Amino acid sequence: MKNSSASCLPLLALAPFALTLAACGSGDAENADGAPVPTFSLAWSEYPSWSVFGVADEIGLIDGKKGAMGELETKWNVDVELKQADYDSCITYYASSTADAACLTNMDSLNPSLSRKTVGILPTSTSMGADALIAVGANSIQDLKGKPVLGLEKSVSEYCFVRNLELLGEKEADYTFTNMDPGAAAMGMQQQKGGHEAIVVWNPFVLDTLAKRTDAKVIFDSSTIPGEILDMVVMGADSLAKEGGDRFAACIADTFYEFAKRADDPAQRSEMLVALGEKFSDLDAAAMEKVLEATVFYKDADAGLAVFNGEEVKATMTKVTDFCTSHGIVDKAPAIGYGKGVEGDFVFDPSYIEAAKAK
Repeated sequence: MKNSSASCLPLLALAPFALTLAACGSGDAENADGAPVPTFSLAWSEYPSWSVFGVADEIGLIDGKKGAMGELETKWNVDVELKQADYDSCITYYASSTADAACLTNMDSLNPSLSRKTVGILPTSTSMGADALIAVGANSIQDLKGKPVLGLEKSVSEYCFVRNLELLGEKEADYTFTNMDPGAAAMGMQQQKGGHEAIVVWNPFVLDTLAKRTDAKVIFDSSTIPGEILDMVVMGADSLAKEGGDRFAACIADTFYEFAKRADDPAQRSEMLVALGEKFSDLDAAAMEKVLEATVFYKDADAGLAVFNGEEVKATMTKVTDFCTSHGIVDKAPAIGYGKGVEGDFVFDPSYIEAAKAK
């Protein structure tokens, strides 16, 4: 993982926004009237649609240091503090309330929601081939019966594997999913180590492995389960209840959509993808184009609202919850709700996307 290093923006770069800021990287932000601005933190890790926030920091849409504000923070009168970490640490930060919000998958939000009421404030992307079962010396899933399939257990990798077995009419009991870090599994296959003939990994490991092992093939991938591996930003209901919490949530949505808008602009796309690639595994624009084919962004408010207001997400969360309870990922199923003001352990609330769209 690369460390985030945001620069201190000169005030001139923020014109026409008038700001009174504390020293860069310390203190509390104030608005143009000298009133204090509430600060909320977002934990994020390197992943295509989550690295957006690191890029947004670099280009001045937001300033990820506490006490400093970018363009959209000024718009929403809220201070966004970014906390970059590895993915497991983001889960821990969120679950322990060390971070107000975090970039997590729908699946990995379930367990924290049992101890901290959680609100999904933004869907960022879905895996459409970014997670894949890759094999050497096998032409079909049936060829892998009784052989170890390496991947991170109790993760989206195992979920993708099990769901595809279901779709193919196969029995999970006939296959052996063996726990291994995805980086180690991919490296073992790339180096032609024995016992590494079948792996379930995600990008960039998928692309790297297929590039280095031309004899490897994809048996199946997450394109068969669109919308089920859902990348999100979630926020604690306790943090949302604080003054400015709703504005922070809307600012996060606004930031994501503004980046996506620029990335869709032909005049800016290459620049945006290069910046995104620098935050995600040091990939160039061409490689990022491939990555984004397999990780589909919900790139505007209408797309986000279609997810949170649709019926498919309800069916998806039933599948995901059933998987997590049957595989020992959660002790019990959290209560899941849909809509603003709805009670539940984990609620999908579209109101922050609506606020970002309206302003």
